[in-house]
Amino acid sequence: MPSLLLAAKNLIAAPGGGPTRVLSPGFVRVENGVIAEVGEGEPPGPPDADLPDGTLAPGLVDLQVNGCFGHDLADADEAGWHEVVRRLPETGVTAFLPTFITAPVEAQAESLRRARDLLPGLPAGARVLGVHLEGPFLSPKRRGAHNADWLADPTPEAVATQLETGLVKLVTLAPERDGALDAIRTFVEHGVVVSVGHSDATAEQVARAADAGARKVTHIFNAQSGVHHREPGVAAQALADPRLHPGLILDLHHVSAVAARVVFAAAAGRVVLVTDAAAAAGMPPGAYELGGEPIELPAEGPPLRADGTIAGSALRLDAAVGNAVALGVDPAAAVDAAARVPADLIGRGDLGRIAPGAAADLVWLGPDHRARTTWVGGRVVFQGAS
Repeated sequence: MPSLLLAAKNLIAAPGGGPTRVLSPGFVRVENGVIAEVGEGEPPGPPDADLPDGTLAPGLVDLQVNGCFGHDLADADEAGWHEVVRRLPETGVTAFLPTFITAPVEAQAESLRRARDLLPGLPAGARVLGVHLEGPFLSPKRRGAHNADWLADPTPEAVATQLETGLVKLVTLAPERDGALDAIRTFVEHGVVVSVGHSDATAEQVARAADAGARKVTHIFNAQSGVHHREPGVAAQALADPRLHPGLILDLHHVSAVAARVVFAAAAGRVVLVTDAAAAAGMPPGAYELGGEPIELPAEGPPLRADGTIAGSALRLDAAVGNAVALGVDPAAAVDAAARVPADLIGRGDLGRIAPGAAADLVWLGPDHRARTTWVGGRVVFQGAS
């Protein structure tokens, strides 16, 4: 693979493996798909590309993608998977976890087996890092858009079924369900990150889940017990517990601007920006599906079930970064929340950063924070209008 030298007016990087910061200007040298050198100032030679505005950032990592571009990944066919993988780099995403929401455990197992068989034939594009199972071990009180008929306790047999393919990297569950703490320990023993979500748990119950190994909270404030001064719930523990990483859908519909600022202030360095994108993402208003059930994307706002329940989002991850910056979050911290923090959380320290030795997954974000060019392993996988 040929070398690549990029010069950028602004570069969000971790030179020398240190803290992420903005270099203005900066450069990146890539050899064989891996970042070989990161520097501040002018590049050591004529660059292959000079990025005169915007920001060169690490490729974004999305841990919650139900689908997009008209496809729900839990039941998408091969062509659907190919389109999602090819087109996610349009949004700055270079790696992601397809997310399968609540279904009967055996139906989830079949979706996992189908995904396993499809992975070797996927085209160049965003990396598939595994699968996120959001359910069915959720609270009926906080089910959101999940089908109540399919909710269940995490029995040892059900957990074993979910683990069969080895594809599962993240599981969302409610720790107050019978058998949940034992399930958390089993998942963690198998290298699966556990996230508390769709839960009516008390803060104490969430702390016990963290004691058992849980390390994330799914879409903070949404479909969970909240922040009450005498009866703190999931959201309060997510903000207060340094072991937990609150996931945040920053479309300014799921969570208000004020609440989002609270999350970044209280959980600095722990926030994980996610899209929770549904099949409607990247599509015009109309009818789509999530988890095999109908949803409607209105002209404004997120997709909805027929009863008005929010059902995923139509958010782009590069837009979430832009929204964070617009709220006053430091640009390096905003990018970290969509790149380094999620990558580290699922054990992929080679992703989500511009640092020597990391994979050359990069995105040039314009001044509007939308992706202009995206590289995976040093190769261009998306080239927009500059």
